[in-house]
Amino acid sequence: MKPKILIPTLIAVLAAGGAYKLLLAEPEAKPKHKVEGEVYVMPREFLVNLADGRFARLSVALVFAHGYTASHAAEVAAKESGAGKKGAAKPIEGFGALPQEPVVRDIITGSLASVRARSLQRAKARERLKRRIKKRITAKTDVKVDDVLFTDVAVQ
Repeated sequence: MKPKILIPTLIAVLAAGGAYKLLLAEPEAKPKHKVEGEVYVMPREFLVNLADGRFARLSVALVFAHGYTASHAAEVAAKESGAGKKGAAKPIEGFGALPQEPVVRDIITGSLASVRARSLQRAKARERLKRRIKKRITAKTDVKVDDVLFTDVAVQ
């Protein structure tokens, strides 16, 4: 008689465990990405005369806000200008797909030209400069930027 009770009890315990797992247990958290948005590397590097007479050559990348992409921005710009996909203007030679890239480049160049070489060589000063560039891009363009990255920096 014990085997007859053991099998239904075992099935009931397994069913209760499965119900708990499906209904009551907290779902496993998805791993959080360390970089949420698209990283857009500016296609041309910057060569800038610095405030102290030296010059810097650097590459810059933008981390877009989550959901914002360069291709999406280009599609919106094409729709707003009334151009279809066939009639959309191609990017200027040396520029990427970001429609407001010339404005972004101007902001970066202007910001870099006002600093001294040591500001690019010191980590804290470089971080302040990146925050200032991000703030100006946000204020003067429609580009949604979470961060500015200096991917390569050379000061001479």
